[in-house]
Amino acid sequence: MRNHEQLSTRRSSSFRLLTGSCIFFGLLVAPLAAFALTGRIVIAGSGPEQPVMQDLARAYEKLHPGTSIDVEWDKTVRAVEMVKTGEAHIAVTDHTDPSLDAVPMAWDGIAVIANFANPLTELTGEQVRRLFTGQSMRWSDFEGADQPVEIIARLGNDNLTAGFETSLGIPGRLVRSSTTARSDQQVLRLVSGRDAAVSYMSLGAALRAQGDGIPIRILTIDGVEPGEPTVASGRYPLKRSVLLLTALQRDPLTASFLSFIQSSAGQSLIGSLYTPLGSSPIVTSPSPTPSKDTARPAT
Repeated sequence: MRNHEQLSTRRSSSFRLLTGSCIFFGLLVAPLAAFALTGRIVIAGSGPEQPVMQDLARAYEKLHPGTSIDVEWDKTVRAVEMVKTGEAHIAVTDHTDPSLDAVPMAWDGIAVIANFANPLTELTGEQVRRLFTGQSMRWSDFEGADQPVEIIARLGNDNLTAGFETSLGIPGRLVRSSTTARSDQQVLRLVSGRDAAVSYMSLGAALRAQGDGIPIRILTIDGVEPGEPTVASGRYPLKRSVLLLTALQRDPLTASFLSFIQSSAGQSLIGSLYTPLGSSPIVTSPSPTPSKDTARPAT
């Protein structure tokens, strides 16, 4: 009889211990489940940042199953307006907007590139301004070959164009050209195939192309070699800030994704194309020359 009572007592104690453990585990898991990130956010843009944003989106989705990040990218996208109307959660741009919050993502150095056959290796900032505003249209004006300069233009509503104009202080003054490139890849193809051609593109892409043997020359500006160290230190004069614009009140998923972008893992992915934030400050005051987004039909 005593053994039976002892067995019952032990069973009762084990049941209470198991029940208590289940309750404790449930209380521990419940908050974690409550804070599990799920849902969908939309990123909108039209510049050269698309590959990096897609890499960031895929990496974040792997870390957070149940989340979905769509990248809406087209030259006709009005990214900032899409955030204002609620069609998108994040706009990728290089200028601020007083009604939205701006979060810095990276620096984008801007390379001035010429054909490798061009003997010119260096320009001053003033010479770059004269070149791209049409004040000097022969390479001999810069102690180069005695032949006309062939400007390869970029699209006017491209973030890169706005950053280039702002860096040089020539908003809206870029010379017109009969040849326009829609992407860095087209710029590389055109400049590498034409001896007198010159254009501008993302520095990271230009450095990779040069390393791959594409016959271009990246010009030194004001005596400063173009590269990640000089962009990060602020010495290289041609650059733009890559900004992420959001509503002033962000949802938890958008806030989490922005934190991931500024984390070491996110910045490592960004470093494949741009200069990571590091210690170099990015000014997020409104730009005097905002990008010219082209209207996009509502969907």
